[in-house]
Amino acid sequence: MNLMLRSRWWSFGFRSTIMLYFVVLIVLPIIGVYTQSFSLGWVPFWESVSDPLAWKAVLLTIRLAVIAALINVLVGTMIGWVLIRYQFFGRRFLNSLVDLPFALPTAVGGLMILLLLGPNSLVGELAGKLGIEIVFHEPAIVIAMLFVTFPFVIRAVQPLLEEMDHSEEEAAYTLGASKAKTFFQVILPTMAPGVISGGMLAFSRALAEFGAVVLIAGNIPGKTLIASVYIFGEIESDNPQGAAAVSVLLLTLSFLILWTVNIVQARRDAR
Repeated sequence: MNLMLRSRWWSFGFRSTIMLYFVVLIVLPIIGVYTQSFSLGWVPFWESVSDPLAWKAVLLTIRLAVIAALINVLVGTMIGWVLIRYQFFGRRFLNSLVDLPFALPTAVGGLMILLLLGPNSLVGELAGKLGIEIVFHEPAIVIAMLFVTFPFVIRAVQPLLEEMDHSEEEAAYTLGASKAKTFFQVILPTMAPGVISGGMLAFSRALAEFGAVVLIAGNIPGKTLIASVYIFGEIESDNPQGAAAVSVLLLTLSFLILWTVNIVQARRDAR
């Protein structure tokens, strides 16, 4: 009896600790952002989000995040396919490098891009001769977003490829299907939930990127000023309500994306 009572109390204490940890680190900050954004009422909130600079920053962020997510979907799917389906020298090392953006500070990633593609670098000089401007322009922002979101699609696709029943693929070949037809009708539907969820997570992560972007974007209002840098500028200008208002837009969009990802994953598990 005492053992059962201790077990119940331990289980209750463990769950309570986890819930308290979740509330303090996740729920309370989110509530704080929403509260701050509407602290002065609906009219100041709308004025903050409808400010031309804020609106342009949000739209630019969404557009560039979509571009980065689409590139990641295409390239990430191919990389995940190669790392699972092919055996070659250095495969394990390359597979371990996929998670590097998770471990590396984003500011370091931005510095790496600046040194590699900056005006004084070899690549930057070659691009300048061709009339292509990278750093302090939109291409640099997309590259920074690609760097920090690189692992999402790959890590979402790999488990699906590992768990895939190869007998279906072999049956398609036996029935005379070409490799292309087999890929699009047998393999791709299996990979699709991972591709979709990974792409959405990459998009959501790109929306919030700050460290890698602030060093290479140029932060020109209406041209290269993205939402996260705009929020930082509002805080520096002693306008926390305006910063919170724009943050709410990004936060709400991220919630919708995560909700959609959970639906996709639930349907995949049901299948």
